[in-house]
Amino acid sequence: MAGKQKRKLEDLSVDEFLLSAFDSADEDEGEEETPKQNGLNNKKGLSSAASENDDKKKGKASEHKEQLSRLKNKDPEFYKFLQENDNTLLNFDDTDSSDDEDEKKYHRLPSSLKEVNSDEDDEDVEEGQKGSKKSKKSEEATKVTEKMIEDWKAAMKKEPSARLFREVTQAFKAAVATTKGEGGGQCRYKVADSSVFNTLVLFCIRDIYGAMQRMLNLKPNKDQKKLVLPSSSPKWQKNQIDIKMYVSGVVQLLSCLTESTVISAVLRHANQLVPYYLCLPKQCRHLVKQLLKQWSTGEETNRVLAFLALNKICRHKQEMYLNPILKQMYISYVQNCKFTSPNALPMINFMQRTLSEMYSLDTQATYQHAFIYIRQLAIHLRNAMTMKKKETYQSVYNWQFIHCLYLWCRVLSTLHPSDVLQPLIYPLCQVIIGTIKLVPTSKYYPLRMHCCRALTLLSSSTNTFVPVLPFLLEIFQQVDFNKKPGRMSKKPINFAVILKLNKVNLMEKAYKDGLIDQLYDLILEYFHTQANTIGFPELALPTIIQLKAFLKECKVANYCKPVRQLLEKVQENSSHITGRRQKTAFGVADATAVVAWEKQVQEEGTPLSKYYSQWKKLREKEIQLEISGKERMEDLDLPEIKRKKIADKKVEDKKEFKDLFQSDSESDDEGGLKFKGKKGRRGSDDDDEDDDDLEGLSDMSDEGMDRGDSDDDEGDDDEGDENASKAPQPLSSSALIKLAEGDEDVVEDLELSDED
Repeated sequence: MAGKQKRKLEDLSVDEFLLSAFDSADEDEGEEETPKQNGLNNKKGLSSAASENDDKKKGKASEHKEQLSRLKNKDPEFYKFLQENDNTLLNFDDTDSSDDEDEKKYHRLPSSLKEVNSDEDDEDVEEGQKGSKKSKKSEEATKVTEKMIEDWKAAMKKEPSARLFREVTQAFKAAVATTKGEGGGQCRYKVADSSVFNTLVLFCIRDIYGAMQRMLNLKPNKDQKKLVLPSSSPKWQKNQIDIKMYVSGVVQLLSCLTESTVISAVLRHANQLVPYYLCLPKQCRHLVKQLLKQWSTGEETNRVLAFLALNKICRHKQEMYLNPILKQMYISYVQNCKFTSPNALPMINFMQRTLSEMYSLDTQATYQHAFIYIRQLAIHLRNAMTMKKKETYQSVYNWQFIHCLYLWCRVLSTLHPSDVLQPLIYPLCQVIIGTIKLVPTSKYYPLRMHCCRALTLLSSSTNTFVPVLPFLLEIFQQVDFNKKPGRMSKKPINFAVILKLNKVNLMEKAYKDGLIDQLYDLILEYFHTQANTIGFPELALPTIIQLKAFLKECKVANYCKPVRQLLEKVQENSSHITGRRQKTAFGVADATAVVAWEKQVQEEGTPLSKYYSQWKKLREKEIQLEISGKERMEDLDLPEIKRKKIADKKVEDKKEFKDLFQSDSESDDEGGLKFKGKKGRRGSDDDDEDDDDLEGLSDMSDEGMDRGDSDDDEGDDDEGDENASKAPQPLSSSALIKLAEGDEDVVEDLELSDED
């Protein structure tokens, strides 16, 4: 039965076959039909299906899918036949598609034909063109001219209205859109001329703020601590959309500018508009983003203006903006501290001071930030101490880590006294001391100097005793200052912008010179912070013993002289405090009396504090002279000296006039640079510094220094020494000491500082 039915169905087409399947699927399973009856039923199924499709117009693929699924259950043999012959009928996209959608794909003939009237078509085309021209004219923007801006300016000065402000805002929006190449967008106005752009922006920066204040009837606030928000005005809701458009344009303009002076003017205007931004949170967040960018990467003036605006925002809405702004400022500070140079140091110091000022707004928020970040620094240090790998050492011994330590020292020093932040002093000191002890080798002495400065700042500002001197006195024991340097250096080492010394630096003479200067500065600065304390004699005793031992061992006069002077000043201050203590009538346990006594001593002054104030002024002048001297040398365009040609010319002159030249003076004529012999300027055979100079001649010649052909002649060096004495020389520590003491013979010491 099934085989006959299969052969009968093979004679039909596929469509007829599928329709017959639908018809047979709807019948009951129990009924059996003969082949003749089946054929009749197929014909009836075709006609009925066609009529139903024309009437109902289902055409839904989902229904078709359901029918095929029923067919699989009711007539599996027929379903198998479809799979073997035409499987595409079963596997199709099951998304619904109506007959109407199919009809749209094809053109349908009209029910009745009409004659074409060309006149009517032409009229329709003309009407369409007129309509398009009108729409284009309506869409065209009005071009802004300078006369329009002058009219707006005059009207704004008389009585600013909401309509006038809307026109100016639309024009400003069009002008700002041109900075990004948008050409005005959907604005009513169009700014195509650069002069018009400048005039319009200048007009807005100068006059719009006052016009907005008058338009909203906001009176000037005499009390700067209280900020009057524009949202308190009854006219705020009416003008809010236009104000929002304008302040958004100011932020967009700030993000597109590159000229420093223009950015400065816009930042001043944005500082005026801070009350308006505080009423519009979204626009305020965009402004904060641009202010942070200018604070961290802008020019000096722009940094200050950006900081003032950020401070203003945080002071009047701390709960909303202070925490995110502090977080972003700290991240920006860390990013800018990755590299340190003499040019970058002022910027880093500015960021430290301003960030400390921001942290002073809320000590509770500051404690949370400081606790998290100091703990993060401690975790880096702990990993370095436990793992002892190069990568972990580098995570601590880098500029970002050191500048972060110094920042938190400055923050705690600035906000002292504070009961909230007081518990953070001890862990911060422990992190800094652990950083010093991590790799206590001579090549990391510059890093140790930076850590000692941070500890000195923290100790003096918070009235907390921190043992800094042992880390400085240890250097006197580890370094052999009597050992002659292996090479001469071209320029001194700037310890302020380095963390690590290489092997070549450790062999240079400038290394020990700079080390003595740094030790002198740091020890003097630390003793200055403790100069008025009642326990100064006991504090200074280990240092006095160590310095005396150094003076006994060291044989270099240039190193002994500043150390001896420092020792004398410490002993003098110690004697002064001891004499004052003997006159007191209170005991050591009386803390109140001790504090009062120390305050009185500080007001009257001590020998060490007086000397330090004079020394500090001279030191700052010296640093300024060095900076200005470097700038002058960089600006100069020095010509190149080609020595070979000069030497060739002299050889030719000698051949031509050989009778005029004596053999004894040949070295003087051919030598490019002259160096002293062992006798030196004052004829001293025991001068260690002159020996050092002679030892460095070979190294200097390797670096490209041109020496004479003969070193036998030592008698004709007076002229070279005169020229050397005329050259400007940086002030040494001994010269600073004499200037601080008012010594009249300082000029002589400056000339002979290398030989004392």
